[in-house]
Amino acid sequence: MSIRHKLQGKLGFGTAPLGNMFRNIPEAEALATVDAAWEQGIRYFDTAPLYGAGLAELRLGEALAKRKREDYVLSTKVGRVILDEIEDPAKREMGEKGGVFEHGRPNKIVNDYSADATLRSIEDSLKRLKTDHLDLVFVHDVAQDFYGDDWLRQFEIARTGAFRTLDRLRDEGVIKGWGLGVNRVEPVEVLLDLNEPKPDVMLLAGRYTLLDHERSLQRLLPAAAQRGVDIVVGGPYSSGILAGGTHFEYQKASPEIIARVERIKAIAQKHGISVKAAALQFALAHPAVASVIPGASRPERITEDHAALNEKIPAAFWQEMREQKLVAAGAPLPGDKA
Repeated sequence: MSIRHKLQGKLGFGTAPLGNMFRNIPEAEALATVDAAWEQGIRYFDTAPLYGAGLAELRLGEALAKRKREDYVLSTKVGRVILDEIEDPAKREMGEKGGVFEHGRPNKIVNDYSADATLRSIEDSLKRLKTDHLDLVFVHDVAQDFYGDDWLRQFEIARTGAFRTLDRLRDEGVIKGWGLGVNRVEPVEVLLDLNEPKPDVMLLAGRYTLLDHERSLQRLLPAAAQRGVDIVVGGPYSSGILAGGTHFEYQKASPEIIARVERIKAIAQKHGISVKAAALQFALAHPAVASVIPGASRPERITEDHAALNEKIPAAFWQEMREQKLVAAGAPLPGDKA
């Protein structure tokens, strides 16, 4: 079952920044950013308990409370339960995302992919989001970047717990669909190879961008297309480096990455386009990709994203990107004939 028609447009809004990602964002600014997304026509919003230990969900719920629930699509994630107990956010063990949400709420985060924790996580998210139902649910971060060598054990817990629970909820009509929400291709490939359960959609963050896409092109995207599983691309700006920021993969960008971005910028300037436009439109050019969900924490960024999606990019730009080996030879490009 394809869910792309449910996403109400190719551009969604990833709310990780609303969880005080990298900085302490004023409440009014966070709420205004969601309002700006709505005013630009965005109707798909993705969030997660991990984002600021529930802060992003609380802010999104507050901002959307004045909207009709049937007018927007909402996804969140399971795999983390947020407790009332307090801990130091700066000392959390978060794998390669260490320190990303140190400005978030101090509530303790427990990693748990069991069936019981999945149901509790959904119940808690519904309360924070001030809604009575979720459209899509992703199993969050069952991958190497969070668990290292332990990721396969965590995946197996999720397979017998979260996956089967979400499969049942989908079949019962409680949710519209489910899948993984990860930053690595291997878990998605493993899940796509299973006979059961059957996911509907995958949220793949950072792995189909201008800076990192070759691995996804090899097996993941063809397999998803073959199985009718839609891909939502998260992190199209690679943690901000493609949107004028300094982070790549949630950390300060390396000199090598900075140099590659400078090469892309030079070609973009030569052809009179923005790097943001190239990043968004590149991700959406693959037929398996249903939506792209850049994050934002300032209202003006939403306006930029909307403009970037509609910006006209000359074919000569993509030709030069391919000649300079800045996009893979097999990557579908905007304007390519299907």
